[in-house]
Amino acid sequence: MAAMSGMRGASRTGVPTPSRLARWGILGTIGVLFAVPIVAMGEFTLRRGLEGGYDFSRWITVLTFDLGPEYRVLGQAIGNSLVLAAATVALMLVLLVPTMIVVQLKLPQLRRVLEFVCLLPISIPAIVLVVGLAPVYGVISRAAGSGVWTLALAYGIIVLPFAYRAVQSNLDAIDVTTLTEAARSLGASWPTVIARVLLPNLRPGLLAGAFISVAVVLGEFTIASLLNRQNLQTALVIVQKDDPFIAVIVTLISLLVAVALLLVIGAIGRGTTRRTS
Repeated sequence: MAAMSGMRGASRTGVPTPSRLARWGILGTIGVLFAVPIVAMGEFTLRRGLEGGYDFSRWITVLTFDLGPEYRVLGQAIGNSLVLAAATVALMLVLLVPTMIVVQLKLPQLRRVLEFVCLLPISIPAIVLVVGLAPVYGVISRAAGSGVWTLALAYGIIVLPFAYRAVQSNLDAIDVTTLTEAARSLGASWPTVIARVLLPNLRPGLLAGAFISVAVVLGEFTIASLLNRQNLQTALVIVQKDDPFIAVIVTLISLLVAVALLLVIGAIGRGTTRRTS
């Protein structure tokens, strides 16, 4: 019995695993670390200033879109950030995912090279990337204009490490070769194999990569500021100079939207796992 009880804390591979109490303790500690600044931000937005007390007047103003014309920059910046998020996710799906599938199936010897290239941006500071991208954006501005959508090219680079890890872990979890050979032996073309066989099995990884890409784009400030483009974070800096309460409220709303996206992706991923099982 002693031996059996001693094995409860170890997995089948022999690696010790924490008990349920330890897991809840770790999650609780992390939850408190995240909750304290968020609760403090929420409390800050409810203050009535020198009068003392709390009210929801500022939240009602923001949620009912009853802001003055001086905050028009905020609405434009939110639209720009949404466009950038959609364009960045589209670049990730169109360029990165097919490349990873081809490397996984046909060129496995290049996997380390692809991994190095995709993970390299995480080791380069954003300000260094801007120094290298500034001449490139000078050419892009002369050829295609200086619209905010051009930032998606830079954002596609900085989200590479996160999107690559999310998709690659899903690729490693399924037998891509067997699925592809079975579909090809039944007469499916390569576009059909990718669209109807591989992509449904890669849905959890694609959703995770898309969520991380959206989160990175919505929180990016350095590149947009130095390249003189307007997104949510640069607009919040402008709004904060006039009314810090409104800036914090918009930040909290963006955090809630990100958490909601995470929960939706987790639910879709669990549903996909159940159907596969």
